Amino acid sequence: MVAHAYSCFPEEMCGLIAGVPGDGHAAHFYPCANDAASAKVYTINAKDYLRAERDAEDRGWEILGCVHSHTHTEPYPSPTDVAQAPDPTWCYIIVSLKRDAPELRGYRIAEGAISEVGLVIA
Repeated sequence: MVAHAYSCFPEEMCGLIAGVPGDGHAAHFYPCANDAASAKVYTINAKDYLRAERDAEDRGWEILGCVHSHTHTEPYPSPTDVAQAPDPTWCYIIVSLKRDAPELRGYRIAEGAISEVGLVIA
């Protein structure tokens, strides 16, 4: 995720995470193209989404959330992130490149409410 964030800089990167339903662990990260081509917003490429979804299904997984970067701001959901959050069961991971070292945080976003979830990077 971090490598993808740096490779897309100065634009925001995006991708999807997948794993066993109900397990609570992401087994795989699918880097996706940012169709918005922006340093402030992201739009996951539809073909990349479909490829990730099909691969996940083939492995008995499901899409568990999305990942994107903030190039110059904190790893906290922006109002745009909240408005565009498509699924309240998903985990939304933000990789901030604001400081020298990248920072990752995870959130659930449901009906406009943001709650942080713990991340364990293995």
